[in-house]
Amino acid sequence: MYKISKNIFNWDNMSIIEKINIITSVNNKKCEIQNKVFKILKDVEKHGDVALKKYTLKFDKIKLNDFFVSRKRLKKSSLLVKNDFKKAILMSFNNIQKFHKLQKIKDIDVNISSGIRCQRITTPIDSIGLYIPGGITPLISTVLMLSIPAKIAGCSNIVLCSPPPIKNEMLYAAKICGIKKILQLGGAQAIAALAFGTNTIHKVNKIFGPGNAFVTEAKIQARELVSGLSIDMPAGPSEVLIIADEFSNPEFIAADLLAQAEHDYNSQVMLLTSHKNLAYDVLFYLNKQIKNLSRKEYIISSWKNSKIIVTSSLEESFNISNQYAPEHLILHLQNARKYLSQIKNAGSIFIGSWTPESAGDYITGTNHVLPTYGYAKTYSGLSVLDFQKLITVQEISKISLKDLANNISILSKAEGLDAHDYAVSVRMNSWKFK
Repeated sequence: MYKISKNIFNWDNMSIIEKINIITSVNNKKCEIQNKVFKILKDVEKHGDVALKKYTLKFDKIKLNDFFVSRKRLKKSSLLVKNDFKKAILMSFNNIQKFHKLQKIKDIDVNISSGIRCQRITTPIDSIGLYIPGGITPLISTVLMLSIPAKIAGCSNIVLCSPPPIKNEMLYAAKICGIKKILQLGGAQAIAALAFGTNTIHKVNKIFGPGNAFVTEAKIQARELVSGLSIDMPAGPSEVLIIADEFSNPEFIAADLLAQAEHDYNSQVMLLTSHKNLAYDVLFYLNKQIKNLSRKEYIISSWKNSKIIVTSSLEESFNISNQYAPEHLILHLQNARKYLSQIKNAGSIFIGSWTPESAGDYITGTNHVLPTYGYAKTYSGLSVLDFQKLITVQEISKISLKDLANNISILSKAEGLDAHDYAVSVRMNSWKFK
Protein backbone atom coordinates (compact mmCIF):
# COMPACT_ATOMS: atom_id res chain seq x y z
CA MET A 1 0.00 0.00 0.00
CA TYR A 2 1.60 3.23 -1.17
CA LYS A 3 0.66 6.28 0.87
CA ILE A 4 1.91 9.86 0.79
CA SER A 5 2.94 10.84 4.31
CA LYS A 6 1.76 14.05 5.89
CA ASN A 7 4.96 16.14 5.57
CA ILE A 8 3.08 19.39 6.30
CA PHE A 9 5.04 22.05 8.21
CA ASN A 10 4.22 25.48 9.59
CA TRP A 11 7.03 27.84 8.60
CA ASP A 12 6.66 30.10 11.65
CA ASN A 13 6.99 27.14 14.03
CA MET A 14 10.21 25.85 12.51
CA SER A 15 13.71 26.45 13.87
CA ILE A 16 16.34 28.31 11.86
CA ILE A 17 18.20 25.05 11.20
CA GLU A 18 14.99 23.38 9.94
CA LYS A 19 14.33 26.34 7.63
CA ILE A 20 17.87 26.24 6.24
CA ASN A 21 17.60 22.50 5.60
CA ILE A 22 14.36 22.99 3.68
CA ILE A 23 15.57 25.79 1.41
CA THR A 24 18.92 24.11 0.73
CA SER A 25 18.90 21.33 -1.86
CA VAL A 26 21.39 18.87 -0.41
CA ASN A 27 22.47 15.50 -1.72
CA ASN A 28 23.27 13.53 1.45
CA LYS A 29 25.24 10.94 -0.53
CA LYS A 30 27.39 13.52 -2.33
CA CYS A 31 30.74 12.37 -0.88
CA GLU A 32 30.05 8.74 -1.78
CA ILE A 33 28.97 9.73 -5.29
CA GLN A 34 32.05 11.94 -5.77
CA ASN A 35 34.40 9.05 -4.99
CA LYS A 36 32.62 6.58 -7.29
CA VAL A 37 32.48 9.07 -10.14
CA PHE A 38 36.17 9.97 -9.80
CA LYS A 39 37.16 6.29 -10.09
CA ILE A 40 35.03 5.87 -13.23
CA LEU A 41 36.47 9.00 -14.85
CA LYS A 42 40.07 8.00 -14.19
CA ASP A 43 39.42 4.43 -15.37
CA VAL A 44 37.98 5.65 -18.68
CA GLU A 45 40.80 8.17 -19.06
CA LYS A 46 43.38 5.37 -18.65
CA HIS A 47 41.69 2.40 -20.33
CA GLY A 48 39.35 4.08 -22.83
CA ASP A 49 37.06 1.77 -24.81
CA VAL A 50 37.83 -1.23 -22.61
CA ALA A 51 36.56 0.61 -19.53
CA LEU A 52 33.47 1.84 -21.39
CA LYS A 53 32.52 -1.69 -22.39
CA LYS A 54 33.09 -2.88 -18.83
CA TYR A 55 30.82 -0.23 -17.30
CA THR A 56 28.13 -0.67 -19.95
CA LEU A 57 28.00 -4.38 -19.15
CA LYS A 58 28.02 -3.69 -15.40
CA PHE A 59 25.40 -0.93 -15.26
CA ASP A 60 23.28 -1.45 -18.37
CA LYS A 61 23.66 -5.23 -18.64
CA ILE A 62 24.52 -4.92 -22.32
CA LYS A 63 27.62 -6.12 -24.16
CA LEU A 64 28.55 -3.63 -26.87
CA ASN A 65 30.70 -4.30 -29.90
CA ASP A 66 30.16 -0.85 -31.37
CA PHE A 67 29.42 2.28 -29.35
CA PHE A 68 27.80 4.11 -32.27
CA VAL A 69 24.27 3.51 -33.57
CA SER A 70 24.50 2.50 -37.24
CA ARG A 71 23.16 4.81 -39.93
CA LYS A 72 20.94 1.97 -41.10
CA ARG A 73 19.24 1.70 -37.71
CA LEU A 74 18.89 5.48 -37.43
CA LYS A 75 17.23 5.63 -40.84
CA LYS A 76 15.00 2.65 -40.05
CA SER A 77 13.65 4.34 -36.88
CA SER A 78 11.17 6.28 -39.04
CA LEU A 79 9.42 3.02 -39.88
CA LEU A 80 9.31 1.79 -36.30
CA VAL A 81 7.45 4.60 -34.52
CA LYS A 82 3.74 5.38 -34.57
CA ASN A 83 2.26 8.17 -36.65
CA ASP A 84 0.68 9.89 -33.63
CA PHE A 85 4.14 10.00 -32.03
CA LYS A 86 5.56 11.57 -35.20
CA LYS A 87 2.84 14.24 -35.15
CA ALA A 88 3.46 15.04 -31.48
CA ILE A 89 7.22 15.24 -32.02
CA LEU A 90 6.74 17.50 -35.02
CA MET A 91 4.58 19.92 -33.04
CA SER A 92 7.15 19.96 -30.25
CA PHE A 93 9.98 20.44 -32.77
CA ASN A 94 8.24 23.39 -34.44
CA ASN A 95 7.41 25.15 -31.16
CA ILE A 96 10.91 24.72 -29.72
CA GLN A 97 12.50 25.84 -32.97
CA LYS A 98 10.26 28.91 -33.21
CA PHE A 99 11.08 30.08 -29.68
CA HIS A 100 14.80 29.34 -29.92
CA LYS A 101 15.29 31.01 -33.30
CA LEU A 102 14.30 34.27 -31.63
CA GLN A 103 17.16 33.85 -29.16
CA LYS A 104 19.83 34.50 -31.77
CA ILE A 105 21.65 37.70 -30.86
CA LYS A 106 22.82 40.32 -33.31
CA ASP A 107 26.49 40.99 -33.89
CA ILE A 108 27.69 44.44 -32.83
CA ASP A 109 29.72 46.71 -35.10
CA VAL A 110 30.19 50.28 -33.87
CA ASN A 111 32.54 53.19 -34.41
CA ILE A 112 33.34 54.23 -30.83
CA SER A 113 34.87 57.43 -32.19
CA SER A 114 36.66 58.43 -35.36
CA GLY A 115 39.24 55.76 -36.15
CA ILE A 116 38.18 53.32 -33.40
CA ARG A 117 36.00 50.42 -34.49
CA CYS A 118 34.74 47.73 -32.09
CA GLN A 119 32.80 44.58 -32.90
CA ARG A 120 31.29 41.58 -31.19
CA ILE A 121 30.81 38.51 -33.35
CA THR A 122 29.23 35.16 -32.52
CA THR A 123 30.73 31.83 -33.45
CA PRO A 124 29.45 28.33 -32.66
CA ILE A 125 31.27 25.97 -30.30
CA ASP A 126 32.88 23.52 -32.67
CA SER A 127 32.54 20.18 -30.90
CA ILE A 128 29.76 19.38 -28.43
CA GLY A 129 28.33 16.36 -26.61
CA LEU A 130 24.63 16.03 -25.80
CA TYR A 131 23.69 13.73 -22.92
CA ILE A 132 20.16 12.29 -22.92
CA PRO A 133 18.93 10.41 -19.83
CA GLY A 134 17.69 6.95 -20.80
CA GLY A 135 16.99 3.66 -19.12
CA ILE A 136 13.47 2.95 -17.91
CA THR A 137 12.28 6.48 -18.69
CA PRO A 138 14.22 7.81 -21.68
CA LEU A 139 13.81 11.58 -22.00
CA ILE A 140 13.05 11.67 -25.72
CA SER A 141 12.00 15.31 -25.46
CA THR A 142 15.50 16.25 -24.25
CA VAL A 143 16.83 15.27 -27.67
CA LEU A 144 14.85 18.18 -29.10
CA MET A 145 15.73 20.54 -26.25
CA LEU A 146 19.46 20.08 -26.86
CA SER A 147 19.68 19.43 -30.59
CA ILE A 148 17.50 22.29 -31.84
CA PRO A 149 19.44 25.16 -30.20
CA ALA A 150 22.72 23.44 -31.14
CA LYS A 151 21.69 23.38 -34.79
CA ILE A 152 20.40 26.98 -34.67
CA ALA A 153 23.73 28.06 -33.16
CA GLY A 154 25.56 26.42 -36.06
CA CYS A 155 27.49 23.71 -34.19
CA SER A 156 29.05 21.39 -36.76
CA ASN A 157 30.40 18.47 -34.71
CA ILE A 158 27.59 17.10 -32.55
CA VAL A 159 27.54 13.73 -30.81
CA LEU A 160 24.53 12.58 -28.82
CA CYS A 161 24.81 9.86 -26.19
CA SER A 162 22.25 7.93 -24.15
CA PRO A 163 22.27 4.66 -22.19
CA PRO A 164 21.54 1.51 -24.18
CA PRO A 165 19.23 0.14 -25.37
CA ILE A 166 18.21 3.34 -27.17
CA LYS A 167 14.56 3.38 -28.14
CA ASN A 168 13.44 3.93 -31.73
CA GLU A 169 11.47 7.00 -30.59
CA MET A 170 14.67 8.62 -29.36
CA LEU A 171 16.47 7.76 -32.58
CA TYR A 172 13.62 9.23 -34.62
CA ALA A 173 13.75 12.46 -32.60
CA ALA A 174 17.51 12.65 -33.23
CA LYS A 175 16.99 11.96 -36.92
CA ILE A 176 14.52 14.79 -37.47
CA CYS A 177 16.93 17.12 -35.66
CA GLY A 178 19.71 16.17 -38.06
CA ILE A 179 21.88 14.38 -35.51
CA LYS A 180 23.98 11.67 -37.14
CA LYS A 181 26.45 10.57 -34.45
CA ILE A 182 24.73 8.71 -31.62
CA LEU A 183 26.62 6.92 -28.85
CA GLN A 184 25.11 4.05 -26.88
CA LEU A 185 26.61 5.13 -23.56
CA GLY A 186 25.16 6.33 -20.28
CA GLY A 187 26.08 7.48 -16.79
CA ALA A 188 29.40 8.87 -15.60
CA GLN A 189 31.25 6.70 -18.14
CA ALA A 190 29.49 8.50 -21.01
CA ILE A 191 30.58 11.86 -19.65
CA ALA A 192 34.13 10.52 -19.32
CA ALA A 193 34.11 9.36 -22.95
CA LEU A 194 32.99 12.80 -24.14
CA ALA A 195 35.49 14.58 -21.91
CA PHE A 196 38.65 12.53 -22.47
CA GLY A 197 37.96 10.83 -25.79
CA THR A 198 39.04 7.26 -26.62
CA ASN A 199 40.40 5.38 -29.63
CA THR A 200 36.93 5.38 -31.20
CA ILE A 201 35.32 8.49 -29.65
CA HIS A 202 36.50 12.06 -30.22
CA LYS A 203 36.60 14.35 -27.18
CA VAL A 204 34.32 17.40 -27.19
CA ASN A 205 34.69 21.01 -26.06
CA LYS A 206 31.43 21.29 -24.12
CA ILE A 207 28.97 18.82 -22.60
CA PHE A 208 25.24 19.48 -22.34
CA GLY A 209 22.29 17.72 -20.80
CA PRO A 210 20.58 16.75 -17.55
CA GLY A 211 21.04 13.52 -15.65
CA ASN A 212 21.01 11.84 -12.29
CA ALA A 213 23.38 12.70 -9.42
CA PHE A 214 26.19 10.60 -10.96
CA VAL A 215 25.94 12.31 -14.36
CA THR A 216 25.84 15.76 -12.77
CA GLU A 217 28.86 14.99 -10.59
CA ALA A 218 30.73 13.56 -13.58
CA LYS A 219 30.15 16.76 -15.55
CA ILE A 220 31.44 18.88 -12.68
CA GLN A 221 34.53 16.74 -12.13
CA ALA A 222 35.32 16.40 -15.84
CA ARG A 223 35.28 20.18 -16.19
CA GLU A 224 38.01 20.36 -13.54
CA LEU A 225 40.07 17.48 -14.93
CA VAL A 226 40.11 18.39 -18.62
CA SER A 227 41.67 21.68 -19.66
CA GLY A 228 39.34 23.74 -21.87
CA LEU A 229 36.28 21.56 -21.26
CA SER A 230 33.05 23.34 -20.37
CA ILE A 231 29.58 22.21 -19.27
CA ASP A 232 26.19 23.80 -19.63
CA MET A 233 25.13 23.84 -15.97
CA PRO A 234 24.76 21.63 -12.91
CA ALA A 235 21.42 19.99 -13.83
CA GLY A 236 20.61 17.08 -11.53
CA PRO A 237 17.46 15.47 -10.12
CA SER A 238 14.35 17.46 -10.90
CA GLU A 239 12.61 20.00 -8.65
CA VAL A 240 9.31 21.84 -8.59
CA LEU A 241 8.01 24.44 -6.18
CA ILE A 242 4.37 25.53 -6.23
CA ILE A 243 2.97 28.70 -4.68
CA ALA A 244 -0.80 28.52 -4.17
CA ASP A 245 -3.59 30.67 -2.74
CA GLU A 246 -7.17 30.05 -1.58
CA PHE A 247 -8.42 30.10 -5.18
CA SER A 248 -6.18 27.20 -6.26
CA ASN A 249 -7.45 23.82 -7.38
CA PRO A 250 -5.97 21.22 -4.98
CA GLU A 251 -6.50 18.41 -7.49
CA PHE A 252 -4.40 20.26 -10.08
CA ILE A 253 -1.69 21.00 -7.51
CA ALA A 254 -1.48 17.36 -6.43
CA ALA A 255 -1.14 16.27 -10.06
CA ASP A 256 1.70 18.75 -10.64
CA LEU A 257 3.57 17.58 -7.55
CA LEU A 258 3.25 13.92 -8.55
CA ALA A 259 4.32 14.66 -12.13
CA GLN A 260 7.64 15.98 -10.90
CA ALA A 261 8.08 13.44 -8.10
CA GLU A 262 7.96 10.54 -10.58
CA HIS A 263 11.12 11.68 -12.39
CA ASP A 264 13.74 10.28 -10.05
CA TYR A 265 14.23 8.71 -6.63
CA ASN A 266 15.96 11.94 -5.60
CA SER A 267 13.50 14.45 -7.08
CA GLN A 268 12.13 17.11 -4.76
CA VAL A 269 8.71 18.77 -4.80
CA MET A 270 7.47 21.61 -2.61
CA LEU A 271 4.16 23.40 -1.99
CA LEU A 272 4.01 26.80 -0.31
CA THR A 273 0.63 28.17 0.72
CA SER A 274 -0.73 30.42 3.45
CA HIS A 275 -3.95 28.38 3.57
CA LYS A 276 -3.77 25.32 5.84
CA ASN A 277 -7.00 23.80 4.54
CA LEU A 278 -5.59 23.82 1.00
CA ALA A 279 -2.50 21.94 2.21
CA TYR A 280 -4.66 19.12 3.60
CA ASP A 281 -6.85 19.08 0.49
CA VAL A 282 -3.74 18.63 -1.64
CA LEU A 283 -2.57 15.79 0.60
CA PHE A 284 -5.94 14.08 0.11
CA TYR A 285 -5.63 14.27 -3.69
CA LEU A 286 -2.01 13.13 -3.60
CA ASN A 287 -3.07 9.87 -1.96
CA LYS A 288 -6.05 9.52 -4.27
CA GLN A 289 -4.06 10.05 -7.47
CA ILE A 290 -0.99 7.95 -6.62
CA LYS A 291 -3.13 4.80 -6.66
CA ASN A 292 -3.43 5.04 -10.45
CA LEU A 293 0.23 5.79 -11.21
CA SER A 294 2.89 3.32 -12.33
CA ARG A 295 5.97 4.95 -10.79
CA LYS A 296 4.85 4.78 -7.16
CA GLU A 297 8.27 3.75 -5.83
CA TYR A 298 9.93 6.81 -7.35
CA ILE A 299 7.22 9.09 -5.96
CA ILE A 300 7.38 7.68 -2.43
CA SER A 301 11.18 7.95 -2.44
CA SER A 302 11.24 11.54 -3.70
CA TRP A 303 8.46 12.48 -1.27
CA LYS A 304 10.96 11.86 1.57
CA ASN A 305 12.86 14.90 0.25
CA SER A 306 9.68 16.94 -0.20
CA LYS A 307 7.54 19.27 1.90
CA ILE A 308 4.23 21.09 2.10
CA ILE A 309 4.84 24.34 3.96
CA VAL A 310 2.14 26.57 5.44
CA THR A 311 3.33 30.19 5.44
CA SER A 312 1.92 33.30 7.06
CA SER A 313 1.42 35.17 3.78
CA LEU A 314 1.90 35.10 0.03
CA GLU A 315 4.85 37.46 0.45
CA GLU A 316 6.56 34.97 2.76
CA SER A 317 5.97 32.22 0.21
CA PHE A 318 7.80 34.24 -2.44
CA ASN A 319 10.67 34.99 -0.04
CA ILE A 320 11.13 31.27 0.64
CA SER A 321 10.92 30.44 -3.05
CA ASN A 322 13.58 33.01 -3.94
CA GLN A 323 15.91 31.52 -1.32
CA TYR A 324 15.27 28.00 -2.59
CA ALA A 325 15.65 29.03 -6.29
CA PRO A 326 13.59 26.17 -7.80
CA GLU A 327 14.20 24.56 -11.17
CA HIS A 328 10.47 24.84 -11.91
CA LEU A 329 8.18 27.37 -10.23
CA ILE A 330 4.41 27.03 -10.71
CA LEU A 331 2.15 29.91 -9.67
CA HIS A 332 -1.26 28.45 -8.81
CA LEU A 333 -2.52 31.95 -8.06
CA GLN A 334 -5.38 34.14 -9.11
CA ASN A 335 -4.03 36.82 -11.50
CA ALA A 336 -0.69 35.02 -11.30
CA ARG A 337 1.08 37.17 -13.92
CA LYS A 338 1.05 40.22 -11.66
CA TYR A 339 3.44 38.41 -9.28
CA LEU A 340 6.25 37.99 -11.82
CA SER A 341 8.07 41.03 -10.44
CA GLN A 342 8.41 39.28 -7.06
CA ILE A 343 10.40 36.39 -8.52
CA LYS A 344 14.19 36.73 -8.34
CA ASN A 345 15.36 33.14 -8.73
CA ALA A 346 13.80 30.35 -10.78
CA GLY A 347 14.77 28.18 -13.72
CA SER A 348 11.40 28.38 -15.49
CA ILE A 349 8.04 29.81 -14.40
CA PHE A 350 4.58 28.40 -15.11
CA ILE A 351 1.78 30.93 -14.77
CA GLY A 352 -1.71 30.02 -13.62
CA SER A 353 -3.69 26.85 -13.00
CA TRP A 354 -3.85 25.92 -16.70
CA THR A 355 -0.09 25.77 -17.25
CA PRO A 356 1.17 22.40 -16.01
CA GLU A 357 4.91 21.86 -15.86
CA SER A 358 4.35 18.86 -18.15
CA ALA A 359 3.58 21.26 -21.00
CA GLY A 360 6.94 22.97 -20.58
CA ASP A 361 8.69 19.61 -20.55
CA TYR A 362 7.39 18.78 -23.99
CA ILE A 363 5.70 21.30 -26.16
CA THR A 364 5.37 25.00 -25.21
CA GLY A 365 8.70 25.83 -26.89
CA THR A 366 10.78 26.86 -23.87
CA ASN A 367 13.74 24.73 -22.89
CA HIS A 368 13.39 22.17 -20.12
CA VAL A 369 17.13 21.85 -19.40
CA LEU A 370 17.30 23.98 -16.26
CA PRO A 371 19.56 24.56 -13.24
CA THR A 372 18.84 22.62 -10.04
CA TYR A 373 20.34 22.49 -6.50
CA GLY A 374 19.75 26.26 -6.07
CA TYR A 375 21.91 27.13 -9.10
CA ALA A 376 18.99 29.12 -10.54
CA LYS A 377 20.41 31.96 -8.42
CA THR A 378 23.26 32.29 -10.90
CA TYR A 379 22.47 30.08 -13.93
CA SER A 380 19.82 30.41 -16.62
CA GLY A 381 17.98 27.69 -18.48
CA LEU A 382 19.55 26.41 -21.69
CA SER A 383 19.45 28.71 -24.73
CA VAL A 384 21.03 29.12 -28.16
CA LEU A 385 23.71 31.34 -26.62
CA ASP A 386 25.03 28.39 -24.59
CA PHE A 387 26.15 26.80 -27.86
CA GLN A 388 28.01 29.90 -29.04
CA LYS A 389 30.96 32.06 -28.09
CA LEU A 390 31.11 35.82 -28.22
CA ILE A 391 34.32 37.24 -29.64
CA THR A 392 35.23 40.91 -29.52
CA VAL A 393 37.17 42.68 -32.29
CA GLN A 394 38.86 46.08 -32.29
CA GLU A 395 40.64 48.12 -34.92
CA ILE A 396 42.42 51.48 -34.45
CA SER A 397 43.71 53.77 -37.15
CA LYS A 398 47.23 55.25 -36.92
CA ILE A 399 45.93 58.74 -36.23
CA SER A 400 43.51 57.54 -33.54
CA LEU A 401 46.26 55.60 -31.73
CA LYS A 402 48.21 58.88 -31.54
CA ASP A 403 45.22 60.50 -29.82
CA LEU A 404 44.93 57.56 -27.37
CA ALA A 405 48.65 57.07 -26.69
CA ASN A 406 49.05 59.45 -23.75
CA ASN A 407 46.05 58.05 -21.85
CA ILE A 408 47.19 54.47 -22.46
CA SER A 409 50.63 55.44 -21.12
CA ILE A 410 49.15 57.01 -17.97
CA LEU A 411 46.97 53.99 -17.21
CA SER A 412 49.66 51.39 -17.93
CA LYS A 413 52.21 53.22 -15.76
CA ALA A 414 49.64 53.43 -12.95
CA GLU A 415 49.46 49.62 -13.05
CA GLY A 416 53.24 49.29 -13.28
CA LEU A 417 53.12 47.59 -16.68
CA ASP A 418 56.01 49.08 -18.64
CA ALA A 419 55.71 46.77 -21.62
CA HIS A 420 52.10 47.87 -22.16
CA ASP A 421 53.31 51.45 -22.41
CA TYR A 422 56.19 50.48 -24.72
CA ALA A 423 53.84 48.63 -27.10
CA VAL A 424 52.25 52.02 -27.80
CA SER A 425 55.32 54.24 -27.64
CA VAL A 426 57.29 52.07 -30.09
CA ARG A 427 54.57 52.70 -32.64
CA MET A 428 54.54 56.43 -31.96
CA ASN A 429 58.34 56.64 -32.29
CA SER A 430 58.25 54.64 -35.51
CA TRP A 431 55.77 57.09 -37.00
CA LYS A 432 57.60 60.13 -35.65
CA PHE A 433 60.96 59.32 -37.28
CA LYS A 434 59.63 58.31 -40.68
